[in-house]
Amino acid sequence: MAVIKARNLTYKYPHAEAPAIRNVNLTVEEGEFILLSGPSGCGKTTLCRCFNGLIPHFYGGELEGEIWVAGLNVRETTPAELASHVGLIFQNPENQLFSLSVERDVAFGLENLGLPPEEIRRRVDWALNLVGISDLRDRAPWELSGGQQQKVAIACVLAMQPSILVFDEPTSFLDPKTAKEIFNVISELRRRLNLTILVVEHRLEALIPHATRLILMDRGEIVLDGEPRRVLLEAAEKLNFKVNIPSIVLLHRRLSGLGLLSGEPPLTVGEMAAQLGGVIKH
Repeated sequence: MAVIKARNLTYKYPHAEAPAIRNVNLTVEEGEFILLSGPSGCGKTTLCRCFNGLIPHFYGGELEGEIWVAGLNVRETTPAELASHVGLIFQNPENQLFSLSVERDVAFGLENLGLPPEEIRRRVDWALNLVGISDLRDRAPWELSGGQQQKVAIACVLAMQPSILVFDEPTSFLDPKTAKEIFNVISELRRRLNLTILVVEHRLEALIPHATRLILMDRGEIVLDGEPRRVLLEAAEKLNFKVNIPSIVLLHRRLSGLGLLSGEPPLTVGEMAAQLGGVIKH
């Protein structure tokens, strides 16, 4: 079942000369794990803001076309109502954390929904346990590391129990080791909760093995969309490497050009080792 539908979606920010996204047609099915990438300024973040109603309700501007999320017309639905269906985690977690303790931050959205205190406590405990940060509940957010803050931001959104999670470059402020931890958390959430997940990310190497679908944007439009291996092969030829194509895919392409390998490109080191092992045996 489709949980997001966009038809001929075009949006221009107030006072902008050109649209940030144009003629976007997209259908997201329930349970998909989509990786959205492309060069800076191509419209990725703008598209994500359409999913939770920040566009058009907060940013204003000119929105053309149709956008539906969880069966709701975004034009006619408030961001507050959409928040119970889709959660957006921003690039910088500090932008989402403002209370005196982690526990208070996670409870904030639930309190605004007017939930009973016992339900709020249950959801806060559940979200903190799920992300693995129960021991941080009494800490002040500004005392935490970047990775810990990002986990708190994820817990804040999970407590609202949305069926769709959208991550807008969640590791852009993190080192590679911490970024990998966040990627593992995202993958585990999908496995355990059967969520629909869309991640905007430049670092494809660590996350793409988990993705069921890869979408590439350029100049406000979706230019490639499909199974990750196929999209990466096409990207290497059509986009002149405007995206950070994983080195392992580029290596496979080089070896295939020399006639040493064939077939689909690997997405992990293990897959590449298996392909190379098969060549050596023969």
